[in-house]
Amino acid sequence: MSQMTLSFVVFRRLLLGLCLSLASMTALAAPERSPEQVIRDSVDELMGQIEGRKDYYASNLDELKVLVDDSLEDIADFRYIGASVMGRYFQNATPQQRSRFVNVFRQTLIDTYTKGLVTFDYRELRVLDSQRAPRHEDQASVAMEVVAMDGTVYPVSYTLRQSEGQWKVVNVIVNGINLGLTFRNQFDQAMRDHGRDYDAVIANWSPEIATEELEEGGNA
Repeated sequence: MSQMTLSFVVFRRLLLGLCLSLASMTALAAPERSPEQVIRDSVDELMGQIEGRKDYYASNLDELKVLVDDSLEDIADFRYIGASVMGRYFQNATPQQRSRFVNVFRQTLIDTYTKGLVTFDYRELRVLDSQRAPRHEDQASVAMEVVAMDGTVYPVSYTLRQSEGQWKVVNVIVNGINLGLTFRNQFDQAMRDHGRDYDAVIANWSPEIATEELEEGGNA
């Protein structure tokens, strides 16, 4: 399986884009709101934004990309995510390379999420009433489920951390597949394939998840 080919079909079918976008549609996350409430509010906000307008946005993807981009600016900690995905290679990367990778990684996600929002057919989105107690004061996870039209239930878990007084999403686990860890492994393999040429890896970065992997699930 190529490590440098973006599988939009995978994400559209299995809501990767939809899931993190749900969390990204909220305004600035005030610290007095719990992470669970942030996600609940964002789901409600998203439904109001796209309800009855999926066909319009499907024909006007650039408008939806702007909406998603603005929303992700507020809720996703891309610098933290970028460093995590680069893993052990982050320390030796130049500041310019780190910044370029964050921008490239962000754009690939925006493109994917935008397509997922207008192509995935769901029956119900539900944030679970019972949530696990956070292990640390500045870290939390929020569990929800997405029910597809055929009745298939996809469990989704958001990992959030407090950054500058705001709860921000730093990882997503879909159907037991840890996407942050998956992307980190793909970055590591890309560095091996390109002889540790940071610029080549960044220029060709396109994360990939196998359809079968997300459908069958895995261990987080």
